[in-house]
Amino acid sequence: MKAEHRCLRELAVAQGGFVLTSQAVAAGLSRGGAARSLRRAGWSRLHTGAWAEPGRRAGLGLRLRALQLQHPELVASHGSAAVAHGFVLIRPAGPEFTSSAGRRAGAGAGALVHRIPLHEGEVTVVSGVRVTTAVRTLCDLLRVLPHDEAVIAADSALARGLVCRAEAARALEGASRRPGTRAARRALALADSASGSPAESMARLEMGRAGLHPESQAEVTTARGRTVRLDFLFRAEGLGIEIEGFTWHGTRAAHQNDTMRFNELAGCPGVRRILRFTRDDVVYRPRLMIRTIRRALDDLRS
Repeated sequence: MKAEHRCLRELAVAQGGFVLTSQAVAAGLSRGGAARSLRRAGWSRLHTGAWAEPGRRAGLGLRLRALQLQHPELVASHGSAAVAHGFVLIRPAGPEFTSSAGRRAGAGAGALVHRIPLHEGEVTVVSGVRVTTAVRTLCDLLRVLPHDEAVIAADSALARGLVCRAEAARALEGASRRPGTRAARRALALADSASGSPAESMARLEMGRAGLHPESQAEVTTARGRTVRLDFLFRAEGLGIEIEGFTWHGTRAAHQNDTMRFNELAGCPGVRRILRFTRDDVVYRPRLMIRTIRRALDDLRS
């Protein structure tokens, strides 16, 4: 039995950290007792028919590779492809694929499979996983995500230089009959490549719905002549808006730098007032945020 498990560990290393039950049986484990034997040796189940080697975290990438080995026709897409490319999503992504072969493959492993036409030119490889290209991934997300989430995904893709707006627009036009394309165009039109975080994207969308349209990532000059950026700026009124992101400062040095930056911004000749909002303000108290901004604008105008 030790020889079989040694062989499986070597195979797992070659495959990136997993083996299939069928491979375990081929290595010498009994078909009926393979699962029990693997568990006793410290392997953890990824999904039906696939096991992560002892000590290996069963992350999304591992599950995608195992599913593709079992079902070569599957191409990771939508949320799964977004994670592989580095898009920022609001909700965690699970195994999600596109295949022209049907929806059954992968369903038993908890994977969502879309049956949508997919051309070979829309497929690439990232970290050993066959995924849809960045532009195809963005177009898929724009069609299926709720409006605000779609805009946030587009903001992320544009800001990171993974997709250009014109390329995404052409791709949507090239498959204009696909369901959701009209909503996708609306979301893409609202995307902003200057967005620095999902919290900023949500704040911009909330302000836009309220008829407020400040500059994003606006450059201002400090009293010392240094150029710095504000998340948002109502330049005519001199009102700056700063949004705290999803994560805190992280280190004492980062916190110190942020404090110094805030003091510099407050001393800019073109900035008369600065409002700061947290991610929770944006998500859970958007009406209060809008009222606070409106009051500040009214005060500055008067």
